[in-house]
Amino acid sequence: MLKFYWNGIKENGGELQRAWYSLGNLINYPADTITIYGRDYKSFSDEVQKSFTVKNDSDMRADYCEKDRIRVTTDHPLYKQVFAAYEAHKAHCERQSAKWKERMGIAA
Repeated sequence: MLKFYWNGIKENGGELQRAWYSLGNLINYPADTITIYGRDYKSFSDEVQKSFTVKNDSDMRADYCEKDRIRVTTDHPLYKQVFAAYEAHKAHCERQSAKWKERMGIAA
């Protein structure tokens, strides 16, 4: 069973697979598609890869490395959980930004 957190994904209470979330209009994807980006250069676990289509266009011969990414559309059965994690990620980023602005003396 996968659990989605603001900073990643856990499988059956195991180790956190660090990730961040993005919501936006993408070419060839429906509106409200969420992208999950791996934060490390490690592949997502087998359970994550069974639940989603994981994309990684790394080419070691050309010395080109990418991190895993997943596109989650509204018709995916785990979309609501992923969306909640996206909202938590967004709230975390907004809090961090407000703290930074306060330290720098920038008016909000």
